[in-house]
Amino acid sequence: MNTLSYKTVSANKKTVNKQWVVVDAQGEILGRLSTKIAMIIRGKTKPDFTPNVDCGDNVIVINADKVKLTGNKFSEKQYVSYTGYPGGQRFISPKELMAKHPERVIEKAVRGMLPKSRLGKALFGNLYVYAGSEHPHAAQNPTTI
Repeated sequence: MNTLSYKTVSANKKTVNKQWVVVDAQGEILGRLSTKIAMIIRGKTKPDFTPNVDCGDNVIVINADKVKLTGNKFSEKQYVSYTGYPGGQRFISPKELMAKHPERVIEKAVRGMLPKSRLGKALFGNLYVYAGSEHPHAAQNPTTI
């Protein structure tokens, strides 16, 4: 038996094949969509996945303003932030956030599913979310999922 053929392949920054992917969020449920996006960004859909390398694809999400939340989450869920000052805890519901910045609902969901490290911050830079159906990344020839 040839044991040299059983080498484990580890991807690195030079050998990674990054692609561009467009995901349409119209009518999709937020959590289910976010898990798929996080898996693609992380690179877990590729056979050469390496946990410590940015080997995922760049993801463009369009129609972020048409994403759905199940149950009463649209009005009852709360995103919490802290200003750093005493009494500076702020709460906002997805309904209010969708009215101001519809992209941030998807961004917050995907960011929470990525690693909490330097790699996670770098992976989050591969996500591009747009409220409408147009995006400025046509030059990258993205494939549609």
